[in-house]
Amino acid sequence: MELIKKQIHMNKIQCRSTLQLTLDDDFNVPDMKPDIVRVITQQGQIKVEDRKILNGKLMIRGTLLFHILYLSDESARPVNSLSGEIPFDEVINVENGCHAENITLKWEIEDLNVGIINSRKISVRSIVRFHAAAEELCDEAAAIAAEGVEEAECLHKPIRVTGLAVDKKDSYRLKEEITLPSNKGSMAEILYSEVELKNADVRLLADKFTIKGEVLVFFLYRSEDEENPVEYYETELPFSASIDCSGCEEEMIEDIELGISGRNLEIKPDADGEERMVDVEIVFDMNIKIYREEDFEILADIYSPVQEITPVRRMAGYENLLVKNNTKARVTDRVKVGAGNPRILQICHGSGTVKVDEAEITEEGIQTEGVIEVELLYISADDAVPLQAIKSVIPFSQLIEVRGITPQSIFEIKPGIDQIGVMMLDAEEIEVKAGLRLNAIVFEPVTEPMITDLETAPLDMEKLQAMPGLIGYVVKEGDTLWNIARQYYTTMDTIREINDLENDIIHPGDRLLMIKKVNSVF
Repeated sequence: MELIKKQIHMNKIQCRSTLQLTLDDDFNVPDMKPDIVRVITQQGQIKVEDRKILNGKLMIRGTLLFHILYLSDESARPVNSLSGEIPFDEVINVENGCHAENITLKWEIEDLNVGIINSRKISVRSIVRFHAAAEELCDEAAAIAAEGVEEAECLHKPIRVTGLAVDKKDSYRLKEEITLPSNKGSMAEILYSEVELKNADVRLLADKFTIKGEVLVFFLYRSEDEENPVEYYETELPFSASIDCSGCEEEMIEDIELGISGRNLEIKPDADGEERMVDVEIVFDMNIKIYREEDFEILADIYSPVQEITPVRRMAGYENLLVKNNTKARVTDRVKVGAGNPRILQICHGSGTVKVDEAEITEEGIQTEGVIEVELLYISADDAVPLQAIKSVIPFSQLIEVRGITPQSIFEIKPGIDQIGVMMLDAEEIEVKAGLRLNAIVFEPVTEPMITDLETAPLDMEKLQAMPGLIGYVVKEGDTLWNIARQYYTTMDTIREINDLENDIIHPGDRLLMIKKVNSVF
């Protein structure tokens, strides 16, 4: 007697953990920079340099890079910039079974605030939230058939299993050149820049995948034009790339997250020797997870009319992919210039980030509540404050439809903005239109009994002799043809044949005639 087994690859979320970190430090203004009168805006970026796991603790080492745009008291150089960094070395508690190579580490800067201590010194304070999660691929040896069992009756059950076929990290570098149009002055220094990924699309192919999208590049620069000492330029750079990915297949399900981890904008001369070109180098980090869905028929039960068979079972727990849903919505709101800010003369640039504050499972799917944090950079009508930024928060409420979701479902939401448009209504009000993207991947936890062994014994002869050879049976609630046949040591084929049943469907109250199959024991 032998069980035929098949190795089934199952995906399981191993651990999750979160850490909120506060970073703060004071910085002096370098001697070559003018005094700070007013902070216009600031931006930050987290760079993780090293991570390792020891005794259930994930140790991360990295740096918060910050950049500020400020007004000075110099009429020749009214707008200036300043950069710096705050190192950190922190610990996140995780489970002992987690491994550093399996952990996905994500982070978000929840708050970044720059304060002026005096004209030559600033304070920088930031709140950063880290999210650590690990998935593992475990193998289950599931019985799919049995050999060498006399007159065995087998019941099979179809199951669908989601396996993590590819789990790795990669990077992609994009290099482009930007040339200023003729109506823009030559560049002396880039003061501030933003690089945003838009409309990213991924397609799986055999052993590779393609990505395409646009990168929005905006930069504010000190111009060599005396009449316009500060100018700006914005453009979109389309890109496409093919990334090698062994084990990838076209029919698989991708969960590939692209993020900009580094960018560098460098001024260079054009063919005439004028500083009118910008070398752009962007580094994309790719967190690559690709899932394979497979259908199996496992051995759910087994018995024999001529011997006692007791299956030995073990419960196997895993997560199955329920759905991968891409939800898009439009959000519109009006933003007013706050008290104390100068009136708007011209809008330079608008940007936004999405934050999901609440996500609740409902009968229809996942109800999300959050905000779009919008920042608008504009040229003002006040010569004393030529450049200013205003920030606003636009709330949203959006349902991500997921059929079959349950309170036990496990999900992850990846929010983003595909596009953002700003329009000046008057000198004190701006209309903002944003294309919101909520990508959700939902897993359903499954617990399945797997037969791992069979225990056999001779039939109980006294019990069998006490049973009549011909049995009339009234079907009760919860009965199945399999359970009835097993209980009375016959087969489903025999019951169907005697009772002229076309299939295995029976209903409470049905009357069945059965003949005990083990006549050879009498």
